Amino acid sequence: MSGGGGGGGGGEEGPDLPFTPTWVVALVCTIIVAVSFAVERSLHYLGKFLKKKNQKPLFQALQKIKEELMLVGFISLLLAVTQNTITKICVPQSWTLHMLPCSLEEKEHVESKLSSTKHFQTFFSSDDVFGAARRLLGDDNDQPSTEESRGYCASKGKVPLLSKEALHHLHIFIFVLAIVHVSSCVLTIIFGGLNIRRWKHWEESIVADENHQSQHTPGRIEMVTPVHQHAFIRDHFTGIGKDSSLMGWLKSFFKQFYGSVTKSDYETLRLGFIKTHCRGNPKFNFHKYMNRALEDDFKKVVGISWYLWIFVVIFWLLNIHGWHTYFWVAFIPVLLLLAVGTKLEHVKIQLAHEVAEKHTAIQGELVVKPSDDHFWFHRPRIVLFLIHLILFQNSFEIAFFFWILITYGFDSCIMGKIKYIIPRLVIGVFIQVLCSYSTLPLYAIVTQMGTHFKKAIFDDQVQARLVGWAQKAKKKGLRGDNNNQSAQGSSHNGANIQLGSVFRRGPAQEENTIVPINEESIRTCSN
Repeated sequence: MSGGGGGGGGGEEGPDLPFTPTWVVALVCTIIVAVSFAVERSLHYLGKFLKKKNQKPLFQALQKIKEELMLVGFISLLLAVTQNTITKICVPQSWTLHMLPCSLEEKEHVESKLSSTKHFQTFFSSDDVFGAARRLLGDDNDQPSTEESRGYCASKGKVPLLSKEALHHLHIFIFVLAIVHVSSCVLTIIFGGLNIRRWKHWEESIVADENHQSQHTPGRIEMVTPVHQHAFIRDHFTGIGKDSSLMGWLKSFFKQFYGSVTKSDYETLRLGFIKTHCRGNPKFNFHKYMNRALEDDFKKVVGISWYLWIFVVIFWLLNIHGWHTYFWVAFIPVLLLLAVGTKLEHVKIQLAHEVAEKHTAIQGELVVKPSDDHFWFHRPRIVLFLIHLILFQNSFEIAFFFWILITYGFDSCIMGKIKYIIPRLVIGVFIQVLCSYSTLPLYAIVTQMGTHFKKAIFDDQVQARLVGWAQKAKKKGLRGDNNNQSAQGSSHNGANIQLGSVFRRGPAQEENTIVPINEESIRTCSN
């Protein structure tokens, strides 16, 4: 009988595993394995489905999600294995009285409440009454040691660096954060994709109009049209001078909230892209290319990079009572989102100004010139980095709220006052909606206005051949350098295209881009 009591683990509720019925162990183990196996099989069949539908970018995004789940699983395993070691790291109590998420008064109130409840339950507990009788009638060997009764650190007059309960709650938070972030990214892509899908009708109507004109008026003379009669110029040109610059930024800020991409925007940006990168294929399917490029970018957004974990650590460090860090941090993603949306809208204004300031009339169609100069630091992919950061920070806010709600309750001190809770929830919903319906579609089309185009412009087979060719060319170039023949080898190995992900990345090159070297480079783009 004494062994059964000892198996309780020093005050923990319920017996230890050796004194647990075998049917309970088998049942719990079966449920855990069944659920895990069902999730793993579901992801496996989803991957097979995406492969069957030739959705390679989405399949790679699924692989990224698996990597994140594996990382979370490893973190969970590490916390479970090192739990006893961490809880036995003892520190002076004075070290734990500063930089607390809740005040000391609230801590004392919670501890006194728990102490009184525990005393009431212990006093009327039959196990405790009979256990006391057994200790009185038994010998001294049945009594627990000082460390077991008071705790390892308490017996030394110290406190644990982190309690088992705190480790368990931290474990839950990491899992909730990963799930919320992946879900948020998937929802953003789904709802943003629904908005982008309607552009397919614009693509089809443009191609139909071009076919109609080529069949019925093959030798037509292009008309000369005043530049301000073009819809794209009327919508985005704000005049010349310093005042127009300020008006342009203000207009860009408000334009992101309504009708961020119109049909005239799509037609003009599409034509500018084709005239710059695909002159040999005027019927190039720009919408299909844009979707492929967005799917490629999605697999980068859905992951949790190392610098995002640094943000989590900094937040926990600064989450001090009275600072309301959780409230102020909520404004970071919304400000970044507004800045990104404003910048993307302003790129369209810059493109319109380039044409309107140079021409009074245009013969034929309005053609804008894509350039990296319109983007921050001449790097369009900075926008993708900021969107990744925005989605993660918003996911962190949502995950933090629900974790506190489930773990500690709505009235807990760490939740904060209601006047701080409501704005955070409103901001979180606002970010999710604006990013899905405005910012993401803007990113999908406006970032194509850079100097370089992305590798998604070619289908998977062409991409594989180009990468293989580039790797062979690079190896030949290296062998030529080793044989002191680089002077002649470089001229013969110079090619019409250059893969930014294979060769060295210069300051003007972007990851996953294919850069035309000269005017004799690729003029025909595949679909």
